[in-house]
Amino acid sequence: MKERLDGLRVEALQELQQVNTPQQLNDLRVKYLGKKGALTEILRGMGGLSAEERPVIGQVANDVRAAIETVIDEKQEAFQQAETNNRLLAETLDVTLPGKQLPTGSVHPLNKVAQEIEDVFIGLGYTIAEGPEVEEDYYNFEALNLPKNHPARDMQDSFYVTDDILMRTHTSPVQVRTMKAMNGQTPVKVICPGKVYRRDDDDATHSFQFNQIEGLVIGKNIRMSDLKGTLLQFVQQMFGSQAQIRLRPSFFPFTEPSAEVDVTCVQCGGKGCRMCKQTGWLEILGCGMVHPRVLEMGGYDPEEVSGFAFGMGVERIALLKYGIDDIRHFYTNDLRFLSQFARM
Repeated sequence: MKERLDGLRVEALQELQQVNTPQQLNDLRVKYLGKKGALTEILRGMGGLSAEERPVIGQVANDVRAAIETVIDEKQEAFQQAETNNRLLAETLDVTLPGKQLPTGSVHPLNKVAQEIEDVFIGLGYTIAEGPEVEEDYYNFEALNLPKNHPARDMQDSFYVTDDILMRTHTSPVQVRTMKAMNGQTPVKVICPGKVYRRDDDDATHSFQFNQIEGLVIGKNIRMSDLKGTLLQFVQQMFGSQAQIRLRPSFFPFTEPSAEVDVTCVQCGGKGCRMCKQTGWLEILGCGMVHPRVLEMGGYDPEEVSGFAFGMGVERIALLKYGIDDIRHFYTNDLRFLSQFARM
């Protein structure tokens, strides 16, 4: 048996020297060292050996296996190294060639304006409050002094999911939820950004979905002058220190008194032009002192505290800030339009 093992060693090593491919190497591995290979076949005859011969033949068999495996491993490593070298040659890069310039993205103009508005009010001590876009009728209307069948609801024609669930028409429900969460504590000083939905026809100035930011302040001795001063500070930070505002009486069910706020025309500076229809003013937002009934439903005593609220459309601010004439530009994903804001 020893002679057979020595012969197997010589035969295997000779064949391995002739190997030129990884497949040939694998075939020889199976031929000599596999479960049905030549070495295994010889070792099956060890059962007929004496107890003294078995250790000797076992040692010879182990030496033969080790010699064959050593050559196979060396060949395998050589094939792998050759493959790596060939791949490196094939994938060689000329580092002196000019690189490919990747386009640089930018923040969407609506997000940019919303962040600027938030930064202004955060600097004034406000915190951000958020709420659900799918809202209960109670929070969206009733708790804001708009009971069922109130005619003012027609101004906010809505997307209803059920009789009592709808897509919110403004972010005012977040103000209600904030008041209830405060359990009558003051001060309250929040802004409420988010998407809102109304059943409008899309045109240059309207969309069924748009972004809104509303603000709410509640505390002792809050006055209309506080509201005006806050809005003037906001406008001057958004449009420049020369900007001024004026308040025109208006009606909102959730504030009393209520006002529409105009800002001096960003194009003519108040002198009068086509953009402001020669008035020198542009409407920008609505505001007012929180209605006593809204305070009561929010858990506050209107005899003890007062507050003001305001609301603005982010798209409206962006249209004025950048001189854009059509709200639909924000939603069409036209890179020719959006790329202009990468430099702002």
